[in-house]
Amino acid sequence: MKSTARAGRQGNRGSRKGSVPAAALASEPIATDSFSSGVVDNPKSDLPQAIPILIVDDHPLFRHGLAQLINSDDGYSICGEASSAPEAMALVRKLRPKLAIVDLGLKGPSGIELTKSLRVEFPKMPILVLSMHDEPTYAVRSLRAGANGYVTKQDALGSVLIALREVLDGRVYLSPSMASEVISNVVLTKREPGTDPTDDLTDRELEILERIGKGEEVKASAKTLHLSPKTVETHRTHIKEKLRLDNARQVARYAVQWVSARSV
Repeated sequence: MKSTARAGRQGNRGSRKGSVPAAALASEPIATDSFSSGVVDNPKSDLPQAIPILIVDDHPLFRHGLAQLINSDDGYSICGEASSAPEAMALVRKLRPKLAIVDLGLKGPSGIELTKSLRVEFPKMPILVLSMHDEPTYAVRSLRAGANGYVTKQDALGSVLIALREVLDGRVYLSPSMASEVISNVVLTKREPGTDPTDDLTDRELEILERIGKGEEVKASAKTLHLSPKTVETHRTHIKEKLRLDNARQVARYAVQWVSARSV
């Protein structure tokens, strides 16, 4: 695992002339519907030194800005963009990128589920997870699912190029702030697996627990996750049983406290 100091050194050493200032990514308002996913017609794809990369994110504007930043480096080429897990699987099979950048909070199958599927079918392809969460739980679960790195979206513009180099070189990468959190919460506290009740929840159940804690109704969660309300209710029941709670009210109270404690 990388240290914060090492990340800083590599950031200075690895910056290249093609870097784009953050201001350039937000120079003019752009309609999000002007960005489409799929195979990218990128002239850089013909360059032998450019490593092809697939971006998977359901926010077109963020995906576009990230693609611009990565394409600014002569060593990389965005070959495809996907907005969902099924689309990502199809594009990886078609384009065979050297690396996939996966958003954790995809609609439908989550980024963790996609990571697991990619790891089974493409065991040697590095996967870098991007997430809005700076909670160590999600970083640890992403790595356990098979990801080679975890970067928060807040840190993405500043550290994604460093992260790409690290995972392509076969090392695990965590953005500096996340690395310290994981070390503090997992290593220094010497917390054994299973001591946190949420360790028994599946990735989907943890996601639904978070949504409950934020006050989201069943129908809204079902629509966002592309699930039926009945399936969400089934997950809620499993959460209640695994956390040994008596009813839906206790589940809601536990979820609110869990979210509040982690500032998720």
